[in-house]
Amino acid sequence: MEESENSWTTNYFNYFTEVEEHFQRVRGSGLFLLSPLDWALIESWKNAGVPLTAVLRGIDAAFEKWRGRKSKIQMINGLGYCSQAVLAEAQILAGSGNAAPRAAAAPPFPEADLRAYLLGNSELVRKAGFPEIGDSLEKLAGESEKHYQDLEQLEQRLTALEEKLIATLKSAQSEQRLFEARRELDSQLRPYRGKMSAEQLAMLERQYLERRLLEESGLPRLSLFYMR
Repeated sequence: MEESENSWTTNYFNYFTEVEEHFQRVRGSGLFLLSPLDWALIESWKNAGVPLTAVLRGIDAAFEKWRGRKSKIQMINGLGYCSQAVLAEAQILAGSGNAAPRAAAAPPFPEADLRAYLLGNSELVRKAGFPEIGDSLEKLAGESEKHYQDLEQLEQRLTALEEKLIATLKSAQSEQRLFEARRELDSQLRPYRGKMSAEQLAMLERQYLERRLLEESGLPRLSLFYMR
């Protein structure tokens, strides 16, 4: 059980950082910043269970294909261009049975930092007018020593709280504001629509709109990943 939990910890907390750094390195620009849409796409891959190895190999494959073209008028400026290659690599890994857990690792932060993170988010959520969720976060902080031993279960609890928070925010959004957010998203997704399935696009749209909703409301992401 301990080995499984540590493997989850390694995979989960390295996922975003390794994808970002690998994309920048392969693109040849360490100063290139991922867009909100890129971050939403990474999150959709993570939530769909796409192995980190598949994402990194897919990025490599997409750039190899791009470099093989005679005409390179347009640079790869977003992860959406790598989406087909990423999913192809995920299918290869699933078929080969090589998508094994990575090596075990200790939690990437001390227990005191976990407690401070939960308390900080509790205060922010309360100030934004969500005292019930704030109370839940404070309770988790009070039991941080116990939760530190099972970060995967804690992450599941935080995901449930964030989903509750997002549902409340959505119900308070005006129809016009939702329409504007959807229209902006559609314009950003236009270059990628031919590279993703309807299911992939729907997952990406959900991640993007939910991230945007929290940011515009001045609310924090509750996931442990955002401790970084």
